[in-house]
Amino acid sequence: MEQIKVVRNDRATSRQERFPTIPLFGALGFVAFAFAAVLFGQATEIGTVRVEIGEAVEVRDIVMAKAETGDIVEVRDFATGNTLAAYAVNEGGFVRGAFRGLARNRMVANVPETKPYRLIRWSSGAVSLSDTGTGERLYLDAFGRDNVAAFAQFLEGQEGI
Repeated sequence: MEQIKVVRNDRATSRQERFPTIPLFGALGFVAFAFAAVLFGQATEIGTVRVEIGEAVEVRDIVMAKAETGDIVEVRDFATGNTLAAYAVNEGGFVRGAFRGLARNRMVANVPETKPYRLIRWSSGAVSLSDTGTGERLYLDAFGRDNVAAFAQFLEGQEGI
């Protein structure tokens, strides 16, 4: 009886089982480059962007409350209680939406609704809306000129801090 000898090609098998080194070294090189670029930017400030908003020029603390009629939402001055604006159900979309998002964050953080929101116009012209309860701040310029104007109207007649 003849014996059949099986010859395995170990060279072909070892190539199939090896991890591809070229993509691995490429990925490691990319990570090293990104890390070096960040360090270089931090050390020299080349390629970095800094946004200076300046000093607060106008400040008003405001609250959002439902009117006694129920469907109308009022924006009131926190210090005086005067109504600055009143919005029916289909009015004040951006103003109502911004307050709705901030109110949800307050609910999650267990912050009472009685704390005011702080509306600030900065010396650079930027307008921001801050939640004094959670510390969250929205820079309204990111939402467009018309939406900034919707909030900037509440700052009329306010001076300094």
